[in-house]
Amino acid sequence: MESNRTIIDNLDSSVRRSLLKASAGVAGGLALPGMYSSASAQQKDYPKLGNYPEGVSGDKVVAGLTLDLTGPYSAEGAGQKRGFELAAEMINKGDPRVRKVSPLTKEGILGKKLELVIGDAETRPNSAVQAATRFIRQDKAMMVAGSVSSSVAIALQNTCERAKTLYFPIISGSSDTTGKDCRRYGFRLCHHAYTASKAIAPVLAEAYGKNFKAIYLVPDYNYGHSIHDHMREFTQAQGWTTIDTPQIHPLGATDYSAYMLNIANSGADILINLDYGADAVNSAKQAHQFGVLKNMKMCVPYLPAYMLEEVGPEIMEGVFGTMVFWWTYADKSEVARDFVEAYEEKFGAKPRDPEHNAYMTTLLWADAVERAGTFYPAEVVKALEDGINHKRPYTMGGEAYFRAEDHDGAANFTIVRGKKPSEIKNKDDLVDIVAIANGADTLPPIGYAGCSMSPAV
Repeated sequence: MESNRTIIDNLDSSVRRSLLKASAGVAGGLALPGMYSSASAQQKDYPKLGNYPEGVSGDKVVAGLTLDLTGPYSAEGAGQKRGFELAAEMINKGDPRVRKVSPLTKEGILGKKLELVIGDAETRPNSAVQAATRFIRQDKAMMVAGSVSSSVAIALQNTCERAKTLYFPIISGSSDTTGKDCRRYGFRLCHHAYTASKAIAPVLAEAYGKNFKAIYLVPDYNYGHSIHDHMREFTQAQGWTTIDTPQIHPLGATDYSAYMLNIANSGADILINLDYGADAVNSAKQAHQFGVLKNMKMCVPYLPAYMLEEVGPEIMEGVFGTMVFWWTYADKSEVARDFVEAYEEKFGAKPRDPEHNAYMTTLLWADAVERAGTFYPAEVVKALEDGINHKRPYTMGGEAYFRAEDHDGAANFTIVRGKKPSEIKNKDDLVDIVAIANGADTLPPIGYAGCSMSPAV
């Protein structure tokens, strides 16, 4: 204690008085709220960056959510909202289940209540950017999250990069998001076009043989073209033939009759349906109505969870796809069981992909902040990039982290197949998990897609 007094006495008088007060307070048991093991880092005098320090000057911290509450991906947007709400509630209450993923989290994040502000992205990049800009400027958000469309995710990532604000796309299927369009402040946990294609191609070849002919239904935007390229690459490596007349349609199409006529006359053995959200629902229903599925199989490589209910098991029987999460894995994973139980307690239903991705991303962000000991954006980026040294238990088995070189999420995901109607036991018993894809093993090689990031500061 004497050595500490000597150091204090050599300081400027005003600093000395403040330090003596602080030391007296701690000695008297008056620890400040939020002073966990990392509190000294939180109090470090960082320069202004993004919304720091304004965004953490009070007793709360804001996360801005850009969610597709209307438009073709509105079901996924609503699911993400529920997942974020669950995560925020559990973090703020100090739920012990959170600490299995974020061990340092007590009540709130660094003692600050997590507050959510929400805007409708409408599946439109401009709408999403307007919402994110409002969160950053008006609400002083320290984190922005939410997307389904990769075009939205890439636009938001650019916006948040300029504002030095952490951004987490929740669903973004284009490999460009962490490829050529990667940004220092963007981190993606979910699987994507490359990883889904690499994982599912050998499963399809094993199920159907190596002499299949495939035709593609492609939504005309970043994700659609990205997964089309990768599915061709990986199925052709299995010996499949691609019919070079992909049926390319605008996002949000409602009439697929012309596309289905071309597909029916193509001579293909399988329709690879690359649609997502409401587009996937509409196109699958019309493939059935036009008799396409009487003569060929269907695969939805990036399978939207809500498609299973909306299309129905009569059409989805035997359809292969990938999803980040399926609730039955709770039987094998404690983290998955915690999530499913907590979700059922709050919402009275089984969670799906969008809810899961929002929930898990929020916990991993909280973990990074706690490990950094500060909300200072550049330090949180460093903590996330050091994820391989701090892997966290994951719902689908194994551990999750973000790859430092491109911020791609290394996390296991499922390959599923639609169940026979006669085998379905209840309204949530819709698919069988046929395999668990290894998240790290399915990532593209480092530098594969041209990622180049600027410094955090």
